[in-house]
Amino acid sequence: MKKFEIDVVPLDFPEGCNVILGQSHFIKTVEDVYEVIAGTVPGAGFGLAFSEASGPRLVRSDGTDVELRKIAERNILELGCGHVFLVILNGVFPIQVLNQVKMVPEVCRIYCATANPVQVLVGRTAQGGGVIGVVDGEPPQAVEIPEDVENRIELLKRFGYKR
Repeated sequence: MKKFEIDVVPLDFPEGCNVILGQSHFIKTVEDVYEVIAGTVPGAGFGLAFSEASGPRLVRSDGTDVELRKIAERNILELGCGHVFLVILNGVFPIQVLNQVKMVPEVCRIYCATANPVQVLVGRTAQGGGVIGVVDGEPPQAVEIPEDVENRIELLKRFGYKR
């Protein structure tokens, strides 16, 4: 029988930031994801990192914010999984860029896009690690009532998603 373990790896990113965690398959991921975010939201503050799964197996990175770039690099190293990318956004919501990121030809999957605390479930074998899934935030506590619906609609209006 082969050995298999599951690690729980929390993502560490600044409060008020959002993250997009995904899987992609090519070294060009960094350039293409950078261009998509910068082109969709000019002036966006973000850092991104991508882990190669072959060759020199480097963490490749870029971004408009040096500190967020370093944080993304540290998280990718901590995950220890090949072909995974992490974008840390500041002042930008994932909804503003997510569809464009999904359309990048190298992107295979998005695991989460959130500002919540995230735990990444990483399966480890003798070959390496791979993302199995994520725990995004905390479990629900109740079903919304009419007052909660009103509050949700007001929040969406404040963000400009409803009139």
